[in-house]
Amino acid sequence: MTAETSITRVWPTPSTGPLTDPELAALYGRAARPHLRVNFVASADGAVALAGYSAGLSGEPDKRVFGLLRMLCDGLVVAAGTLRHEGYRAVRLDAARRAWRREHGLAEYPTLVVVSGSLDLNPAQAAFADAPVRPLVLTRAGAEPPPGLTEVADLVRCGEDRVDLAAGLAELHRRGLGQLLCEGGPQLFGALTAADLVDELCLTVAPLLAGAGPDRITAGDGSPPRRLPLRHVLAAADGVLLLRYARDPGDARPAGSAPAA
Repeated sequence: MTAETSITRVWPTPSTGPLTDPELAALYGRAARPHLRVNFVASADGAVALAGYSAGLSGEPDKRVFGLLRMLCDGLVVAAGTLRHEGYRAVRLDAARRAWRREHGLAEYPTLVVVSGSLDLNPAQAAFADAPVRPLVLTRAGAEPPPGLTEVADLVRCGEDRVDLAAGLAELHRRGLGQLLCEGGPQLFGALTAADLVDELCLTVAPLLAGAGPDRITAGDGSPPRRLPLRHVLAAADGVLLLRYARDPGDARPAGSAPAA
């Protein structure tokens, strides 16, 4: 068994040594109000995948923070295309992370939330069939579910022609899922940004060049630039950087509310 790759804080205040999991969890934390955090990994030249999959960019430090962010959230939001392509399994946590959640008054597992306008989903996929908590699917009014989907997931209809993300997030908050973690994909991230719903971005930068071709972490229609100040820079011993950007406290707006005009 190999030792885990150490992670230290290099900015704003350098740490005196490797950070423990409790220290990392405290650095990321849970917001005091409804909050949407987005988590991505990218190469140094901005690619979102290698050979078509994000796993090619992710190493042990990224997976460590990935697991901690899942521990901290109430709901894990993912687009249907990413769920299918990346082969999502059931969202489960180890015993230590479940214990942390119980100690902090949270359910043992976060709720999986899938965003799908077409409901092109396989109810036999482990993300549904083996889920410890019944998943939710944000979809539009007229979408028809495939046989068996409503037996393993609850449909939340929000929007007519397409999924209304602001309304969907507001409904998640109403159901008690205030701290949301989005794991992509790029189209969903782009749509959330365009709707001004993103409160935080956690970005892992892998120390490699993917070269021309792979997509960026965001895609879709253009939208105005939005300021997201840097909050911390962590560095792993293998050269990976872990960056956290978040709205200023004065700019914080409960995710799911209407963006300013």
